[in-house]
Amino acid sequence: MSGVNDIRSTFLNYFKANGHEVVASSPLVPRNDPTLMFTNAGMVQFKNVFTGVETRPYVRAATSQKCVRAGGKHNDLEQVGRTARHHTFFEMLGNFSFGDYFKKDAIAWAWELMTEVYGLPKDQLYVTVFEGDPSANISFDQEAYDRWAQFIDPKRILKGNKKDNFWEMGDTGPCGPCSEIHVDCRSDEERAKLPGHLLVNKDHPQVIEIWNNVFMEYERKASGELVALPKKHVDTGMGFERLVRVLQGKTSNYDTDVFQPLIQKIEELSGLRYSATDEHLHKSKQVINIGMRVIADHIRTIAFSIADGQLPGNTGAGYVIRRILRRAVRYGYQSLN
Repeated sequence: MSGVNDIRSTFLNYFKANGHEVVASSPLVPRNDPTLMFTNAGMVQFKNVFTGVETRPYVRAATSQKCVRAGGKHNDLEQVGRTARHHTFFEMLGNFSFGDYFKKDAIAWAWELMTEVYGLPKDQLYVTVFEGDPSANISFDQEAYDRWAQFIDPKRILKGNKKDNFWEMGDTGPCGPCSEIHVDCRSDEERAKLPGHLLVNKDHPQVIEIWNNVFMEYERKASGELVALPKKHVDTGMGFERLVRVLQGKTSNYDTDVFQPLIQKIEELSGLRYSATDEHLHKSKQVINIGMRVIADHIRTIAFSIADGQLPGNTGAGYVIRRILRRAVRYGYQSLN
């Protein structure tokens, strides 16, 4: 089970077997939502369900959602090509509960899927829980801590601050404390030298967040006030490209079969060669690598956006797509001749 389609279907089938409705990805440009330029997370299509405005014929859902993050609160554009894990377009795997289950089941399923189904080594995993925020009258997430402690060594449960462990989609809307799963992909020798808990949320390229379990308890009003939601919900998001990388034993998302067919085509068109790592390479070779990664990422964003009806343009979402297109073209000239 190492191919991209198998990895995706395994996730969806796991949650289907646990009573979830598998729901199709919504368009990249949200319909009837002026607060967002692009769909930037799996929960976007369920936002009105979380706030109680809308109901669905199911209370559990699972999706593989197309997402773009290239502006606003969640903006990874300038990191693309320079890191092994940032993208403007990506898929987000997620499971959702609309007032049905909460932390107990969400955490148990996340652990079972990661360790038993996908088979990730337990001694390479860390989890984080929200440390609390006295200024907002939110206490330490003791329940999430206690649930995780049933499965993982408490030394591997780390407290995270508001920046890392309180998720908000935007300036307003549903939000809540979250619990992340991190994977230490370093070699055995590196792990022996320095324990992984010191590198969690420190931007280490091989110690990465892979899955975020958000426990929706609040709604952020335009005034900034946090108001309790009528029901408690679960909203999780796992970076599909990161998951594929971990399961395929790669050190970069771009070395997986998500991106390699694109990169091989770019090699064919440019007559240049891509290297799996930038380390110890001459700067000119690093420039080629970055250029190929940027183009491989951006072409996915452009293609999926156009397929979903958003053409490059002069305003709004269209201008962002045009800017990404021009950025890809620039890298083609500057990096790939």
